[in-house]
Amino acid sequence: MALPLYTPSSTNVGALATQANDQNVVNNPNDSGSMKNEFLTLMVAQIQNQDPLNPTDGTEYVSQLALFSQVEGTENMVKLMQNNLVMMDNMQVLTTAGLVGQSVLVYGNEFNIDGKEGQSVAGKIELTAPSSQVNLIIEDAHGKKQTVSLGAQSAGSVNFDLDLENLDLAKGGYSISVELSNGQNYKPTVQMAGKIDSINIPATGGASQVSIRGLGTVPFYDISQFDEKTDS
Repeated sequence: MALPLYTPSSTNVGALATQANDQNVVNNPNDSGSMKNEFLTLMVAQIQNQDPLNPTDGTEYVSQLALFSQVEGTENMVKLMQNNLVMMDNMQVLTTAGLVGQSVLVYGNEFNIDGKEGQSVAGKIELTAPSSQVNLIIEDAHGKKQTVSLGAQSAGSVNFDLDLENLDLAKGGYSISVELSNGQNYKPTVQMAGKIDSINIPATGGASQVSIRGLGTVPFYDISQFDEKTDS
């Protein structure tokens, strides 16, 4: 005697559909976790109502479950990275807050004379090869130049400290360039020294901005060296 094919009644199908629609969704109904729960609910309903003589192939279910697990894992990784970014921003705030009064070196070759007492202009240059004569060329905003001789120098770091009184530099902006002898035409890296007066942390995120007397406001990542903290 042949067994009759099983066909789910419309009442059962309607009840299952209603149950699936009434499934509570936590947070975003389109996230991988909610979609995975909904898929499992529908899968169980299909298994319960499948034809016993012609069962559904479970391979497709396994593949879809694996795909949901991959998507869910990716979402969790993105959330973890976002949390790490927030933590790094908070750590940067705490770290930079303690740098006020710190003496630093900053990549750059421009400075500003504010006309007030006690200002100094110092820094260092990096030579990749020795030179029998090294000159600093100080140029103001109008193109007027003055030369400061540093004499013969070996390869490596060369410190300088400008005598502002002797140079008689007026209030305003200036730039420093390096002139070498022996036919050397490369441009040595210039770093300017200063003390951090204040730190500005952008509300929209991004790098903190440090304010340094004579150098203005520069990004935190332009700092090349930290020296001892001074109280003056």
